Amino acid sequence: MENNKKRGGDAPIACDLEAGKKYSWCTCGHSENQPFCDGGHRAAESTPNLRFEAEETKTYYICTCKLTKNPPFCDGSHQ
Repeated sequence: MENNKKRGGDAPIACDLEAGKKYSWCTCGHSENQPFCDGGHRAAESTPNLRFEAEETKTYYICTCKLTKNPPFCDGSHQ
């Protein structure tokens, strides 16, 4: 399963998220809807999504490289 992970991109994506709303972050890189999960991990037999809730309404920078140590948020690991 872990061997099926791939980079979903090379830079974070700015996303306007709403406070209290739940989102599903793609952990495997197989989603065609980066940085969010579209279920692509099932066919690839890869890691499942990570559910999270936005703490406040604002723009967040969501990781696409899947290397972040602070998922789902970018921490600069792609550099």
